[in-house]
Parts: sequence; C-alpha cells; structure tokens
Amino acid sequence: MTEARRRRIEEVLRRRQPDLTVLLENVHKPHNLSAILRTCDAVGVLEAHAVNPTGGVPTYNETSGGSHKWVYLRVHPDTPSAFAHLRAQGFRVYATALREGALDYREVDYTRPVAVVLGAEKWGVSEEALALADGHIHIPMLGMVQSLNVSVAAAVILFEAQRQRLKAGLYEKPRLDPELYRKVLEDWLRK
Repeated sequence: MTEARRRRIEEVLRRRQPDLTVLLENVHKPHNLSAILRTCDAVGVLEAHAVNPTGGVPTYNETSGGSHKWVYLRVHPDTPSAFAHLRAQGFRVYATALREGALDYREVDYTRPVAVVLGAEKWGVSEEALALADGHIHIPMLGMVQSLNVSVAAAVILFEAQRQRLKAGLYEKPRLDPELYRKVLEDWLRK
C-alpha cells in the first residue's frame, strides 16, 4: 500500500459519522441496496442496517462502486430487533412515510444521533416500523408522482444530514472512539 493510499483511508475514516445511519426494511433489489450504500459512504455513514425477512440481503453489484468495502452492513432478523439495537445505541428513528402529519425531511435535526428507515419501493416502510418510529418524514413532491426511487430518497435525506453536520462542524475532527477507530483502520488497511 502506498503512503498516499493510507493517508486517504485515514482521512476518510476521520470523517465517519457513527451516529448517522439508515435502516433498510426489505429493500430487496441489489441495485437499490448498492446505491444506498454508495450514498452512505459519500456522506460518512460508518454502518448501515437492514432487515430482509426473505432471508439475507441481496448481493452487491457494480452500482455500489466498491462502497460495500467501506460501509459496514448489519443485518437484523426482524424490524423490532433492529429498532431495539438502534435505540440501545441512542438513535432517534425516523421512518419515511407518505402520510398526514409526516415532517418535511428538512425539519429533522440530523446533528443528533439519527437513523432513517426506508422501505422497498412498492410497499414502503411497514406498519410495524411506522408504529415503532419516533417520527415520520417525507420528501415534498411538486409533480405528479408521489415518491422517489428508494435509493434517490435515501440520497436526498442523507445529503441534508450531511449539510447540517458540515454546518455544525461534525466532520472537522474524528468522531469514532479511539478503540473503534483503530479496529476499523486495521480492517480497512487489509482491503
């Protein structure tokens, strides 16, 4: 490994945000999962989460751009256990939903520990996840369609989170505790 490559890895790791994540509920199309992981990498998400009751998660494809190497994906057996894990980590959980009372996604304070739940395109987030969520968010649409592709919606929301976090200075110094930083660095250097 070149010294330049090592410096790049360390630079990226110093900006990882351990308290920003997504929970993908039954997002079963490989290109959607891969595109979301690519966006997670772009905004500094350390670990994404998924629930897929049909078993496992879809394989990655060229859409990920290799980001699956840099964003960990934790698979949970079901939605309640995923929520329990996120809450134990101190996350507020917002589910995307096309329903009355859902907040405009820009109204959420993403500088605090936040997880965003996104569902499969056709069905969206489950009623179970909606009931468990701390709040509901939506992306206002001005055209004829009601919603965006799930990977595009994830990008819109995550880049708003990045905008808020940049403004708050959260990318200016390492956010991982030293032991976790060391472990992740060792893992990344092996890739």
